[in-house]
Amino acid sequence: MLEYLKSAVLGIVEGITEWLPISSTGHMILVDEIFTMKTANGADFTNFFLVAIQLGAILAVVMLYFKKLWPFHLKSHTVEYFKGEELSGFKRFCNRYLYVDKMILWFKILVASIPAAFFGILFDDKIDSMLTGNSRAYIVATTLVLYGVLFIIVERMKKKETVFTTDQISYKLALFIGLIQCLALIPGTSRSGTTILGAMLLGLGRTAAAEFSFFLSIPAMAGGSAIKLLDYVSSGNSFTTEEILVLLVGMLMAFVVSVLAIKFLMSYIRRHDFKAFGYYRILLGAGILAYFLLR
Repeated sequence: MLEYLKSAVLGIVEGITEWLPISSTGHMILVDEIFTMKTANGADFTNFFLVAIQLGAILAVVMLYFKKLWPFHLKSHTVEYFKGEELSGFKRFCNRYLYVDKMILWFKILVASIPAAFFGILFDDKIDSMLTGNSRAYIVATTLVLYGVLFIIVERMKKKETVFTTDQISYKLALFIGLIQCLALIPGTSRSGTTILGAMLLGLGRTAAAEFSFFLSIPAMAGGSAIKLLDYVSSGNSFTTEEILVLLVGMLMAFVVSVLAIKFLMSYIRRHDFKAFGYYRILLGAGILAYFLLR
């Protein structure tokens, strides 16, 4: 029961910190220090668990934005994308079975996901090494403070908004946002915070920036979980019944809390900026640094 409780706590932390721009990794390090999991496969399972529970957070995005993301239908369009009396078979198929505008959005999401996928796979071992040993605390603390300061600076800059919905994002703009997302490969950076603020600097309004960041999380987090699963299994590990239940508890809590966190963030950014999160990151980074220096 104690391991299930630890799993639930980690799921709650994941659900909150994955979407708010405050770094899930930084919080996970602190929680892991307090609630170290003890299962049959030890540290190998813990490292896999901390990534795999993100699947619960992904399901929250899929549920909340299902109408915006689901591209298939089995009834006639109210508005057909392709016009003309003599359409090709492919275009007739698209008009009949697809919401083409949503398929185009998915293509843009995939284009934006390419840079992080490339560099994530290329530097996977290097990134893992940053999250092991005592050095992880100092790396995460540094990035928390550094990007906290940058959040405050960026928010004080005057930004001209030219894109107000995700449909208005071009392929070129999507690629630039994807390149910015690569910064989040450094532990402690915050994927959501980096992509949202980066998108805003490129001209996206707050709502469009946040939504596109959420959409980018689906391939990024699903791909990361798949890689960790392959690494875990290829290392000769297998799941015990307890570990499967622990993982399910964590994913369920991550899902429920993610729904609440996403709704909160979307409501918050309509009225406030990100400076408060910047100050919080600086305090958290200083706290992590002090904790590991003084323990």
